[in-house]
Amino acid sequence: MTTYRYKARDREGQVVHGVIEAYNEFEAVDHIKRTCPIVEKIEPVKGRRIAIDLNEPLWVEDKSLSLVASQFSIMLKAGLPMSRVVALIAEQTNDKLMKRILNACADDVAAGYSLAQSLEKNGKKIPVTFIETVRAGEESGTLEMCFTRLEQYYDKAHTVKKKVKSAMSYPIFLLVLTVVVVAIVMVVLVPGMLEMVTQFGTELPLPTQILMMVSAFFETGWPVMLGGVVLLAITYFLYARTPQGGLKVANMSLKIPIIGKISTMNAASQVANTMCTLLAAGLPMVRVLDLLSRVVDNRAVGQSLAQAVSRVEAGARLADALRDNPYLPPMLVEMVSVGEESGMLEETMHTIGTYYDAEAQSASERALGMLEPIITVVMGLMIGFLVLGIYLPMFMMSTSV
Repeated sequence: MTTYRYKARDREGQVVHGVIEAYNEFEAVDHIKRTCPIVEKIEPVKGRRIAIDLNEPLWVEDKSLSLVASQFSIMLKAGLPMSRVVALIAEQTNDKLMKRILNACADDVAAGYSLAQSLEKNGKKIPVTFIETVRAGEESGTLEMCFTRLEQYYDKAHTVKKKVKSAMSYPIFLLVLTVVVVAIVMVVLVPGMLEMVTQFGTELPLPTQILMMVSAFFETGWPVMLGGVVLLAITYFLYARTPQGGLKVANMSLKIPIIGKISTMNAASQVANTMCTLLAAGLPMVRVLDLLSRVVDNRAVGQSLAQAVSRVEAGARLADALRDNPYLPPMLVEMVSVGEESGMLEETMHTIGTYYDAEAQSASERALGMLEPIITVVMGLMIGFLVLGIYLPMFMMSTSV
């Protein structure tokens, strides 16, 4: 709810000043005119800036969305009124961001507004898929079923992401460990040992000379190297946020060997699972495609889906509109065609979504399985080069005596 300050005249022509809470300016004017026919001025009251809570998440996690959807489904099936349901879930949830959003929604719902309107206004960090599915459920009278679908959808997304993170933890640990060990050895250990070796005055072998140059660079040039890495990361981040740059980065991520296959499988899984959820909510196909184009993580896939909207609006079948899509796997398009012809598109998307979930996880595991031995071999070569550079001059001196 927004607070408005107004100036109006009552039926006797007297000037009246006051404040009123309303969902928007039109509703505020409507309420004021019940006692004051003439509204001369109305403006929103500028409240204090909300302090940033560093303990509040930057976005609502899939796990929280799944839990909230489950609670909505159970309570609505029990026959509780929506205003009471929103207030109860806001009270019970442990997610600070979700609690703040639901507390704000509780006031709007109690004032007679729909849950979808309240979420759209207060839940800027809630996925559009969640909000639009709720809206479709309210319009079709199947809100309990829509919340059950949302629970399954976000629980599945959370499970897949959790498995990927778990699989990536060990390779990331090895990479970080390698960088830390090399930095410590180059800055602390190598300079002292090389200084001892150079005191003998003998000609140093090539590995030792290379090691000395690398060690000197680490000692004096690490600020430049660190600054370069940070600058490169910031440049990439800013470029990826531009429309053209984001599209190129997304397109590139689909073409990189190994990683490209994982990205394609993830995009196909997201398209199939999201389409299944939106169709189950009763949304028309044009609206489903429009929402898909906005919620898919990969921007290139999203843009290609947006281009298919006009073809479906013109009367083309969904499979025909997607057949020339260069980013979606042919199998997904064929399954869409099968689902349309059989009249079971929702069930078909559920099946193919489960398939691509498994394929994405399998591709990720294979890629990480290839990465682990590569990291181990690189670590072994680096350690071997360090040992060679340090002990080779000692061995040469001992043989020359």
